[in-house]
Amino acid sequence: MHKIRRDDEIIVIAGKEKGKRGKVLKVFTDNRLVVSGLNLIKRHTKPNQMLGAQGGIVKTEAPLHVSNVAVFNSETNKADRIGFKVKDGKKIRVFKSTQQEVDVLTMLGK
Repeated sequence: MHKIRRDDEIIVIAGKEKGKRGKVLKVFTDNRLVVSGLNLIKRHTKPNQMLGAQGGIVKTEAPLHVSNVAVFNSETNKADRIGFKVKDGKKIRVFKSTQQEVDVLTMLGK
């Protein structure tokens, strides 16, 4: 079980995007993740008639390393670390500072 999952709201704690927040779109197995609207790169693409894609310069999100991001705690409005607890025989993620469940806050939409 990973500490950061898809659809988590994260904040960047290191690098050129430091302080920016976004939502995790994809998590890779090599400890990297793609965040919406962050770490944009320009890719030069050729036109493709088969796919109907136009050529030109396209901005896309590049992966960030997990060590450069932290989960955003909406209650404290700060970055927070994640820990695990066993509740009713299931392993759940909790914030280290408040000991509240991470998934409960994301379901409530806070």
